Amino acid sequence: MTLKEIEKRKIDHLSLACDFVNRSTVGAGFSDYRFEHNALPELNFEEIDTSLDFLSRNLKLPLIISSITGYDVSERINRGLAGIANDFGLGMAVGSQRIAIEDGALEDGFRIRRYAPNILLLANLGAVQLNYNYSVDECRRAIDMIEADALVLHLNPMQEVFQIEGNTDFSGLLKKIEEVCSSVKYPVIVKEIGYGISATVAKKLQNAGVYGIDVAGAGTISWSCLESKRSSDIVVKNAASAFMDWGNSTVDCIKSIAEMGKKIKIIASGGVRNGVDIAKSIALGADICGNASDFLQKITISHSDCENFVESLILELKTAMLCVGCGNIQELKSAKLLKTK
Repeated sequence: MTLKEIEKRKIDHLSLACDFVNRSTVGAGFSDYRFEHNALPELNFEEIDTSLDFLSRNLKLPLIISSITGYDVSERINRGLAGIANDFGLGMAVGSQRIAIEDGALEDGFRIRRYAPNILLLANLGAVQLNYNYSVDECRRAIDMIEADALVLHLNPMQEVFQIEGNTDFSGLLKKIEEVCSSVKYPVIVKEIGYGISATVAKKLQNAGVYGIDVAGAGTISWSCLESKRSSDIVVKNAASAFMDWGNSTVDCIKSIAEMGKKIKIIASGGVRNGVDIAKSIALGADICGNASDFLQKITISHSDCENFVESLILELKTAMLCVGCGNIQELKSAKLLKTK
């Protein structure tokens, strides 16, 4: 695939990701649980602490703006999101840096540290590129390019199958991921992009030295649907429709990985839409949460829309914490959840 084709793909992804028609029909699973309400919390709402430390950075909210993209118009998007992350004390991950690795002139679009000097910042490459002439060197370059605190390697087999000229050789990747973990001096996080990471896969990644798992479960964008919109191949379009209900729910991923013993950090993303979902994720076993699609939609409308969204998240999370009697994130980990189904 040429750089021009990659550029067009990035722009298509930004546009299509904002369309709710391209949402997975699988729910994230949060509606299956509700908190046991505490009518006598014995807390001062104003003193509730939503902060935590993650990857040696202090965050005011247990939330990362998840990977979106980093080319052309998205440079303005990332610059705006970096400002939001800096102002509200959030973490942020950039989108795949492959395009900048292959054309150094495009690196500047990813360099957002200058707009947010103190935030938790994550670099990002597709793990499958390790089977397409990428190595530890490219991983180091991605980290250095943006002065990142950690590297995200994303797994996206479903998307690659339906993507025009996708890279579909996922063989032998575990060993190469292990090599990256042992060779770069930064923590490595592995994430899906919308179909979830099971406990079975998480265990293998943990044994390979991966620091954390971003479950990125079903409940948000359906990449088979999105990529089929970009294709003119009727076979691809027909086949993609069979996978609208594919994937592991975010809640199932969090619970199953947490039951492994919590030796690996868990980032909950995929349908985490509000502060109550954040609270439920933490109570289910996640360390921190991620959201991409809502931030993308809000920032493309206006900066103030994005600010209002974050302020709503804070109010929702603090209200949930008050009404379960938890004064900080550590206490929230032990909050009682009731199964609704």
